[in-house]
Amino acid sequence: MVCGDENSLSMPHERAIARAHGIEAPDGCIPLAALDAGRGNEHEAFGWITPCHWHVAMDHISMSHSSQLQLTVQDAQAVFEAVSPYFEQDGIVVEMQSPQRWLARGEVFRDLPTASLDRVDGGNIDRWIPRIKAASALRRLQQETQMLLYTHQVNDRRQSAGLLPINSFWISGTGALPVSAQGTAPAAMEVSGKLRDPALAQDWAAWSAAWRELDSTHLASLGSALDKGESISLTLCGERSSRTWTSPSGRSYWRGLGARMAGVFSGKRVPQVLEAL
Repeated sequence: MVCGDENSLSMPHERAIARAHGIEAPDGCIPLAALDAGRGNEHEAFGWITPCHWHVAMDHISMSHSSQLQLTVQDAQAVFEAVSPYFEQDGIVVEMQSPQRWLARGEVFRDLPTASLDRVDGGNIDRWIPRIKAASALRRLQQETQMLLYTHQVNDRRQSAGLLPINSFWISGTGALPVSAQGTAPAAMEVSGKLRDPALAQDWAAWSAAWRELDSTHLASLGSALDKGESISLTLCGERSSRTWTSPSGRSYWRGLGARMAGVFSGKRVPQVLEAL
């Protein structure tokens, strides 16, 4: 199965996660934050808030890569305490899960298409900013945040230390859980993001190292399962699409399927498979 589009707001791996939970949603409205919030919140709308640094150039706005921020818990807490009252004034309740991921709850996130953080991390954000009327309150919040943080002491301290200031936030993973959604993914499902950061940073040495690690861990486990005749499914996700290979149980069947999959991942076909993603 192949799906996805480099112009989609959502990333292929996000759609794969949604499908595993029985969720079909419009582009940009995959409720990953609501999934994160868990069962018992089916009637609530959620989104993820990511503090970030925006660089305003003459003809575009870009976001510095998240790895460049070196955002500590202390700095994130200072930013959170400064901006959360502004969210609350608009009926948005925010919880800091980690320095660079805050869980936000509010009606403004319901049916609001937003671009995945992976679409903008380290790149031009102009084409991905939500410009529909429903996002006007959030755009105002972003402007208020920029003014508030411009002279905030946390940024004075960060810039004195040679770090990028936090001057905005990104919204993603918006939506509400459909009633039909499964509370948890299948027990055997494993999701690895080890290739993500080096790929976004175009650090190909680290990307190759991540592949070697996956080959000796997750892929080795899949190989062991196949040797036992178990059914397995492997999905590779890229910027444009995803591709899934599935084997039914049964050692005899796997001997034939294994040969075909081995052909896909041998020789010159490896670059072709990866480039298509």
